Amino acid sequence: MASASPAAVETVTCATSDTLDRLVHAREARFSGSLSPVSLTLAYLDWALHLANAPGRKLELAEKGLQQWVRLSSPERWTKPVHGDHRFSDPAWSHPPFNLISQAFLLGEEWWRDATLGPPGVAKAHGDVVSFAARQILDVFSPSNFALTNPEVMAATAKGSGRNFAKGFQNYLEDIRRTAHGLPVDEVKGFAVGQDVAVTPGKVVLRNQLIELIQYAPLTEKVRPEPILIVPAWIMKYYILDLSPTNSLIRYLVSQGFTVFCISWRNPTAELRDVTLDDYRRLGVMAALEAVTDICGTSKVHTCGYCLGGTLLSIAAAAMGRDGDDRLATVTMLAAQTDFTEAGELQLFTDESQLALLDDVMWLQGYLDSSQMAGAFQMLRSNDLVWSRVIKTYLLGEREQPSDLMAWNADATRMPYRMHSEYLRKMFLHNDLAEGRYRVEGRPVAVSAIRGPIFAVGTEADHVAPWHSVYKIHLLNEGDITFVLTSGGHNAGIVSEPGHPHRHYRIEHRPEQGSFISPDEWVAKSTEHEGSWWVDWVAWLNAHSRGPISPPSLGAPDKGYPALADAPGSYVHEA
Repeated sequence: MASASPAAVETVTCATSDTLDRLVHAREARFSGSLSPVSLTLAYLDWALHLANAPGRKLELAEKGLQQWVRLSSPERWTKPVHGDHRFSDPAWSHPPFNLISQAFLLGEEWWRDATLGPPGVAKAHGDVVSFAARQILDVFSPSNFALTNPEVMAATAKGSGRNFAKGFQNYLEDIRRTAHGLPVDEVKGFAVGQDVAVTPGKVVLRNQLIELIQYAPLTEKVRPEPILIVPAWIMKYYILDLSPTNSLIRYLVSQGFTVFCISWRNPTAELRDVTLDDYRRLGVMAALEAVTDICGTSKVHTCGYCLGGTLLSIAAAAMGRDGDDRLATVTMLAAQTDFTEAGELQLFTDESQLALLDDVMWLQGYLDSSQMAGAFQMLRSNDLVWSRVIKTYLLGEREQPSDLMAWNADATRMPYRMHSEYLRKMFLHNDLAEGRYRVEGRPVAVSAIRGPIFAVGTEADHVAPWHSVYKIHLLNEGDITFVLTSGGHNAGIVSEPGHPHRHYRIEHRPEQGSFISPDEWVAKSTEHEGSWWVDWVAWLNAHSRGPISPPSLGAPDKGYPALADAPGSYVHEA
């Protein structure tokens, strides 16, 4: 029998060692919360070694610490929580001894924010990681998290003779049980998909291995000739844009006389592990666009992409512009980034070491599980998403009142291995799209190639797609751009229907070839409006549409697009 060649043996050995390494790393990730210990260690060593070699900086920090103690003894020099920190907003925190306790903590936080900036020489990425980690640790020890130092908890305990702790313990046991059975911690009843949410009438008119395309039934006698194709993110279920009838963006558009189509992405399993980012473009945006133009018999389509769906839409639109495909009447991008150099604290989880670890986790599973993504998002806003819930649920013994947004948030999705790896590396790590290196069908695309008017929306409190990052579309495209900055966060700022209280927004138009101004200059120039930006968007769409016509049929069987099922279809129900 012929023996194996040295090259073959070497190949087998390399494959075996690579598999072993991947298995070890994937198992380690279970204990590190899918965070890279190497990445965290390198960041800490960079900061600590530079600080150890900076005696002047250490003296400065010692002096600052002494100043903080002096400030603590002088109430007129006390500090205030940073914007968005509501831990000490209850009036009870303004009375002794709780005002002194909260001030000691806030001044300590202030000192640590200064300390973790690091001396010259520390890599910015490493300094940011250390600052972030310090904030997470400090958040754990906030006096608001402990019963004996939280006046709200003490008042509830006195009023209810301790029943809040009994109820909180019951909540804790119930959460443990649900977690053990793989169920969402927040049980949301009364918001069933297709019955209470995602109820705008329509038909599924296209189904392939990645999407179902939903066409919504008209609510007006006449519609604009240009339909709207919505490309939501596949990191979430599409019905964030079709929640209850009162706050459904899709229903609102239909009621305003538009024919609306929306992609419903499949929730991938390991079976789709090798699906690529370009597959999402081909089988998602381009397949849907082909169906929309065939069904409506139109040559022009309004398009709208949300979050990751907006980034994908920008790739598709750039490739179409490069190739002379002029089917897009307009492009709207909601909280969507095209340049990732200022993508916020999510960048802390996208260095080479972190992505190598995630690659190994996804390689073993075939996808990135929703719980593994949720941890990163929760840490970005741990006070709001973690500790405030702990206080309310376990110390005060109260459950959040169910809402449609909570129901949607609990309806999690997964990310295919290959696609997510490509997205993180090509966008977050290397910024290929903004820098002209991203390729579609073997050739590079540029955001500057997007043709037609652009409507871009950023949200003030967005921790996923910071509005300064969204604003960079002004740098990458010299076309006609209308930019909106709205109140709220990544989700609440978009789901901002007319009549919603306490909403405001700013809107400004930059004509084609107009001058660039910085984001801060833009804010200073713009005027704040009360209400919903949806109204202005519809006016903008109307201005770029032709006169009303009779609605198209639901589907087009003669063109290969029969009505397959009622909305919301089957993919949205995949767990």
